[in-house]
Amino acid sequence: MSQNADLTLSRPGESPLPALRLAWPSPYALVVWGVFTLLALPLLATLGYALASSWGATLLPDGVTLKWFWELWSTPRFQWAFARSLLVTLGALALSLVLVVPVAFLAHTRYPRLDAWMSGLILVPFAVPPVVSSVGLLQLYAGGPLPLVGTPWILMFTYVTIALPFVYRAIANSLRTIDVRSLMEAAQLLGATPFKAFFLVILPNIRVGVQVAVFLSFSFLIGEFVFANMLVGTRFETLQVYLNNMRGSSGHFTSALVITLFLFTLLLTWLGNRQAGHAITKGANP
Repeated sequence: MSQNADLTLSRPGESPLPALRLAWPSPYALVVWGVFTLLALPLLATLGYALASSWGATLLPDGVTLKWFWELWSTPRFQWAFARSLLVTLGALALSLVLVVPVAFLAHTRYPRLDAWMSGLILVPFAVPPVVSSVGLLQLYAGGPLPLVGTPWILMFTYVTIALPFVYRAIANSLRTIDVRSLMEAAQLLGATPFKAFFLVILPNIRVGVQVAVFLSFSFLIGEFVFANMLVGTRFETLQVYLNNMRGSSGHFTSALVITLFLFTLLLTWLGNRQAGHAITKGANP
């Protein structure tokens, strides 16, 4: 059957009116909208439950309220969990940038073989399951000279390895869009030292790549649960650990927490994709 159908309307003895073409949605559009609906329905139901004053045996809630969101944001335990997640995530991102940006720069300019090694290394966090990594870290750092288990430091260092693929690939792609050698040579001809040329010339040109790496890594790390639960647990309660510990409380309160985390992650992901889109547009229209 064709995707379009023509209907011709006319009266007896008169010339036919222009045909009306009815466009049927393509199978690809139906699949996309079907998947989108399956993903959106649980979120809409959670949002409805978070906004409901009470929702029992009726089809619709008894009323709409923001009480649960207000109660969530006024809870000191949630505020501390949110602050701890921000602390660990921002610290891990700062450490990742300090370690990865120079390595990506050297791999792009002086040591091309290093890029091949890094391309394989960034696949390791995806190849090793988080549970396996957590057990190994517990065996290494539960005691001995570096008893880091239960402290934010082990979580921060672990998050550095998780953010490594996002940070390295975003920065490496940004370096490929500019002529690094020519910029460095021009800056040094004008009297700048290599360090000054790197910080004042190269870094501003890869600013978009750094922003994309930060936004995407942050949106991923803020929702990480396995490492946070196994390595620190309630001794350093993060957002996801707090959500897991509150699952037995009011369903409305938990739904408000889930929606808050989802909107926060969605915002960061949108900002990262927006920066990436600007970079692509700028590269296509210099």
